[in-house]
Amino acid sequence: MDSYTGFAEFYDLFMDNIPYEEWSHYLISLLHDYGVNDGLVLDMGCGTGNITELLAKSGYDMIGIDNSEDMLATAMDKRYDSELDILYLLQDMRQFELYGTVAATVSICDSMNYILEYDELVQVFRLVNNYLDPDGIFIFDLNTIHKYENMGDTVIAENRDEGSFIWENSYYSDTRLNQYDLTIFAKDDDGRYTKYEETHIQRGYTVEEIQSALRDAGMEFITSYSAFTKIPVKNDDDRIYIIAKEHGKKL
Repeated sequence: MDSYTGFAEFYDLFMDNIPYEEWSHYLISLLHDYGVNDGLVLDMGCGTGNITELLAKSGYDMIGIDNSEDMLATAMDKRYDSELDILYLLQDMRQFELYGTVAATVSICDSMNYILEYDELVQVFRLVNNYLDPDGIFIFDLNTIHKYENMGDTVIAENRDEGSFIWENSYYSDTRLNQYDLTIFAKDDDGRYTKYEETHIQRGYTVEEIQSALRDAGMEFITSYSAFTKIPVKNDDDRIYIIAKEHGKKL
């Protein structure tokens, strides 16, 4: 879980292929589907605050939590520029605490895949359930096992004027763990390069496992979608969305 340290400064640079505005429009449509048109919303694993900012601009009162101090520093820089009223908290989603309940919790960009143990996933869901309003909504996405299997042992590299990165990916089918080693060469003002290295590990979960974890946490599973659609999950999906609901407190 101790990821996005040295890389945090360059996250937005190298992830500029993600259409955050389109993702936020889809997410907002899901929130509206379940009656969450305004109010307090928690963005769990908010990173540099891209989705958090877009939801705030859409009228939601936003709280963002992340366990990377560096990522939150970037998010707070954006908040300073946008002058949006967003509360950012440095917290691990496995142990987070809020001052009260929220109308909805969202978690986008495969943050849930970083929870590697089933029991810890249940604990995250239990905390989400505890801090949701009665019948509050939880929406999150996941990278799928299918995506990890297709990636397999792969090397991705990209070179830009500002720097370059190398992504070395490995997937272990016996544990369903996907590991990628990131190496970043960032160009400094004097023309020299600084090297950063990080290792990220994610786990693939089946929809059935997610349903079981939600049930064990006291939540109610509502539905699952192929990402950015309103159609049921397919076997060849790379990313899926899960929607669940608060169903009483178990803490």
